Amino acid sequence: MFQESKSPGATIKSERELTAMRQAGRVVALVHERLQTAVVPGVTTGELDRIAREVLKEQGAEPSFLDYAPVPGITPYPGVICSSLNEEIVHGIPGDRVVRNGDLVKLDVGAVVDGFHGDAAMTVIAGEGTKKTRALVDATRRSLEIGIEAAQSGARIGDIGAAIEDFILSCPQGFEVVREYTGHGIGRRLHEPPQIPNYGPAGRGLVLKPGMTIAIEPMVNIGGWETAVLDDEWTVVTADGELSAHFEHTIAITESGPEILTKLDG
Repeated sequence: MFQESKSPGATIKSERELTAMRQAGRVVALVHERLQTAVVPGVTTGELDRIAREVLKEQGAEPSFLDYAPVPGITPYPGVICSSLNEEIVHGIPGDRVVRNGDLVKLDVGAVVDGFHGDAAMTVIAGEGTKKTRALVDATRRSLEIGIEAAQSGARIGDIGAAIEDFILSCPQGFEVVREYTGHGIGRRLHEPPQIPNYGPAGRGLVLKPGMTIAIEPMVNIGGWETAVLDDEWTVVTADGELSAHFEHTIAITESGPEILTKLDG
C-alpha cells in the first residue's frame, strides 16, 4: 500500500513463483487469524505486533514491512504489521497505544517466503461497535469482494476501481473511497507495477492477464476522501478526522477467475 512506482507494467509469474506466493499468502492469513482473536479492549498495538512476529517466526517467513523504506530519506518502517486505529487509514506504527472498546483496528500484514511477498489487511472492531462503524466495515469488506470479482482475465485495471467506487458511492451512509493511496502489483517486490486505484472509470488501464499478481485494497472513509500524513512520516489519517476502514487481499489472475492467495484453504 506504500506508494512506490508509477510504471504501468506488470510481471507474469511462473507456476513456481505462484506457489511461493501462495505459501507467503497462507502465512499472512495465519497471522490475521491469530490477530483476529487478540484484538480486544486493553491490548496494545505493540502486543499485536509481537504476536505477528511470533507467527512469522513459527512459519519460517520474513516480514515484508520491517525496515521498509520505499523512497530515499524516509525513516525505515519499524514494525512487522501496520496497526491503524479509527481515523488512521493505513501505516499506523505499532507501539504503546491501547485499543479501546469500539475502536476500529486496521491490521495490514506482509510476509516473504522464498523471496516472494503476500500482503493483506483487515479491519476489526474491538469489543462492541456502533451501527455506523459496523456499516463502514461491512461495506469496505464487500467492496473488496466486488473488486476481486472484477479482476477477470481480459478485464482492465480500471474495471476494479470502477466496481469498488460504484458500490461504495451507492451506500446510503455517504461513504467515500480514498483516492491518494492505491493497491499495487506484488511479487518479488512488495510493491510492483501497476497501481490499482479504488476509483475511476471502467475500461481503462492495463489488461489483466493470467499470471499477474496484484493486491486490491479499498480504503473507505465515513467523511471525505482527503488524507494527511502525521509527523512520524508514516501514519496516514483522514483529513477531517472521520473514521476509516481498510481491507486487502493478494490475488492472482487466472483463466478461470481471480485466485485469492492470502487466505487459508477452505
